[in-house]
Amino acid sequence: MDRREAQRQIEELRQQLHYHNHRYYVLDEPEIDDAEYDQLMRRLQELETVFPELITPESPTQRVGAAPVDAFGTVLHAIPMLSLDNAFAPSEIREFDARIKRQLGLSEAIEYVAEPKIDGLAVELLYEDGLLIQGSTRGDGVRGEDVTQNLRTVKTIPLRLHAHAEDPIPRRLEVRGEVYMTTRDFQQLNARRTEEGKSTFANPRNASAGSLRQLDPRITAGRPLTLFCYGVGRLEGATFRTHWEVLQALRRWGFKVNSLCQRCTGIEEVLAYYARLREQREDLPYEIDGVVIKVNALELQASLGSRSRSPRWAIAYKFEPRTAVTRVKEISVQVGRTGALTPVALLDPVRVAGVEVSRASLHNPDEVARKDVRTGDWVVIQRAGDVIPDIVEVLKERRTGDEKPFQMPDHCPVCGSAVVRLEDEVVPRCVGLVCPAKLKESLVHFASKSGMDIEGLGDKTVDQLVERGLVRDVGDLYRLTKDDLLKLDRLAEKSASNLMAAIERSRQTTLPRLLYALGIRHVGEHVAQVLARHYPQWQDLQRTSFEELQAIYEIGPRIAQSLVAFFQDPGNQAVLEKLQRGGMQVAVAPRSTSAQTLRGKTFVFTGGLQSYTREEAKRLVEARGGRVAASVSRNTTYVVAGADAGSKLDHARKLGVSVLSEEELQSLLSS
Repeated sequence: MDRREAQRQIEELRQQLHYHNHRYYVLDEPEIDDAEYDQLMRRLQELETVFPELITPESPTQRVGAAPVDAFGTVLHAIPMLSLDNAFAPSEIREFDARIKRQLGLSEAIEYVAEPKIDGLAVELLYEDGLLIQGSTRGDGVRGEDVTQNLRTVKTIPLRLHAHAEDPIPRRLEVRGEVYMTTRDFQQLNARRTEEGKSTFANPRNASAGSLRQLDPRITAGRPLTLFCYGVGRLEGATFRTHWEVLQALRRWGFKVNSLCQRCTGIEEVLAYYARLREQREDLPYEIDGVVIKVNALELQASLGSRSRSPRWAIAYKFEPRTAVTRVKEISVQVGRTGALTPVALLDPVRVAGVEVSRASLHNPDEVARKDVRTGDWVVIQRAGDVIPDIVEVLKERRTGDEKPFQMPDHCPVCGSAVVRLEDEVVPRCVGLVCPAKLKESLVHFASKSGMDIEGLGDKTVDQLVERGLVRDVGDLYRLTKDDLLKLDRLAEKSASNLMAAIERSRQTTLPRLLYALGIRHVGEHVAQVLARHYPQWQDLQRTSFEELQAIYEIGPRIAQSLVAFFQDPGNQAVLEKLQRGGMQVAVAPRSTSAQTLRGKTFVFTGGLQSYTREEAKRLVEARGGRVAASVSRNTTYVVAGADAGSKLDHARKLGVSVLSEEELQSLLSS
């Protein structure tokens, strides 16, 4: 393909991808499925790899890729991003309307635009000739931080404006909006952070601000940020009569504008809008804390002007606070499905923003200690996007001396197994295999493809087995009969026979599979392989010490601590013995005699190999001390490229990772 044809195809692919991004992320009306989208993206990546001189900043492939920075630069806003005056009562809103009429000398009803006030982080986006040039935070209103590379990762922000007959693309456009996170995405992000032993965010706004201010844009790209646009700053090459026209033009240029924005004739329509939105508030998928009211006519806005800190033509009508004061009756501990122990404050019931609240999450022991929450304390609570509210503040001046400090239990309150808090983690966990609180999750993991590979033992079957009392730990799987399975709903004769056959096959297994299937914290497939090379039988692991484990390359203190806690737990020992009695045969892993020539090196495979299957190549690398990863990163040592290598090869070249042919891999293995 010559350069001209490549440029034509590249431009066509970019236009298609920009269009489908807009349909998916802004309009929520996708026209193609993920596989078709990925195919278009892969084709564009391939062409840009062959013709790197044709890569441009607005290409969909360039949303993520900038290197981390040491600090953010400063951006001076051409027109200051002013804050808004707040109102909290209808009388204040009517006075706002009367003040505007007095200043303008008008008696007729003013037309306003009312918009949901998104509880997020204000930003400004600069476009020149339709291309995104710069992005910044509001900062102090005059100067903000340059977070261009982070904002480029937000899928609802167009890298190139959409051309439209009604609204030609302006020479210069400063778009203002609010970066936010949906309530659901916020909850899922906090759940992942809890699972990873990291601190959680207090509310969606904090999560959005923290995500946007990461020095490494790859971290921002992994956070579910989105953006609603609400106005413009400096504008050259386009004119509008009203704020409503501006919003429609932003929508046509490809921005996400809140569909709940509404034109209102007169202040009473605005008050009715506020009342409706207050009722909808709890059902919205994102956090709002009020309504923004703006004079619609831009000419009137100019006549009204601004004070030093806020415009005279706009005001924020805030909702009632989402906080209340109540008393902590007790601090209990709940056990999640992954074994994580979470302290929860049980409260005297109190209404917060129209909802009765009797529980508040305390997240983890460090959070309890930091806030010094005690049984009997009077506290301020808030509902901020989470299902269970948070304690914002302890009113220590109201203490009597009878309050009781909280102490985290060292044994699981559900099953009595040991509770372990690993090094560098904030979340303590139950290590018991028999814990009812985590049983279903443990069973699904045990039966997974990389574990015991029990095909047919999915979520719904596990739910029934547990709820009917047929399975109380993974060892009970090997006591099941076909008659037991036939009692389950929607499990016919053939399905029951197939599941029994899969369970029977799983009795013959290997130590790496068993170790992974047991769900030991921090023991994934690779660590299981490393352990099996040093301990041929699981009984050897049961007898080993923390110091011996830590001496093994790639087994750090967290993994060693997790293994010791798991194998020393009496309940887990009983389950392992039950597995043996159930006929499980674990093949003794031969100790590796290969020289550890690849120790410390990480490999990623892409494409088909001629001399080995992918699994054989993986085993050969691991036998020599190497590690095989699923994706390419800056920590990858080699990418082995076989026939029809995919996007991993492109990514490796971009990162400067060494690429090996199959012949070079063979040479490395035999050296």
